[in-house]
Order: sequence, then structure tokens, then C-alpha cells
Amino acid sequence: MITNPLLNLTTRGNSEIGYLSFFESCKDIPFLIKRIYFTYDVPNGNRRGMHAHKKLQQVLWCPYGKIEIMLDDGNNKKIYLLDSPNKGLFVEYGLWREMQWLEKGSVLCVAASEYYKEDDYIRDYDEFLEYVQKGWKEKIII
Repeated sequence: MITNPLLNLTTRGNSEIGYLSFFESCKDIPFLIKRIYFTYDVPNGNRRGMHAHKKLQQVLWCPYGKIEIMLDDGNNKKIYLLDSPNKGLFVEYGLWREMQWLEKGSVLCVAASEYYKEDDYIRDYDEFLEYVQKGWKEKIII
């Protein structure tokens, strides 16, 4: 079951000087960051993602624009809106994710717990459901 993975990022500043929002590895999020990337210039209304990870954990945030994130644990689906630079979303492994760009110019930033490994991805939804039915713990190779 999906719990509430929304994060309120620590924010400092004011309207006169501007704001700074942040999170820290192993303090605000439960992993060391091994990779940071961002996705941009995605046409409004387009969807990305459509995959799950076997081991990788992520924090997603949208410093500019509006992006809808759908998380699916194989039994429940929940939608989260990233529409503020001080809002983050913790995405545990074992969740199917889809992102939809709702506003032109939106940017999605991701902090990941692992380096890129293609074999960590599940890109077929039926295969994802099979993993869920069999249980994630027996499939994860550490």
C-alpha cells in the first residue's frame, strides 16, 4: 500500500532576497544520493516514466511548473502534484510511476539512490504485476 510520500523541503529566505529549498542525504531522505538528473522541454500533456525499479529509490521535485506523478503499487494507485519548488516526492523501489507534464516549461528533478543500471528497470506493466504478486524481496539482488 502506498503511504504519504510527500516531502516538505526545508526552505530558507524571504520575499526580499528569495528562497532556497533543500534536502540532505540520510537526514531528510533515507539514502545516499548517487545520481541527480532532470527532465525538461517535455511537451505539455506528455507522459514519461511508465516503469518501476527493483532497487532504486528516488526523490522527485519540480522547481518550475506543474507535473503530476502517478504511483502504483500493483493494488493501489495514487496521484501527486508537484507544483512548488519546496515540495518533494519520495518514491520507493517497487512502485510503477508515470509522470505527466501539466504546464509548458515544467522541470522534473530527480535524486537517485543508485547509478544508472538498465537491469534495475521493469518497463512492462504485466511484468511489474508479476513481481508484485511474487513479492519484491525474492527478486531484489543486493
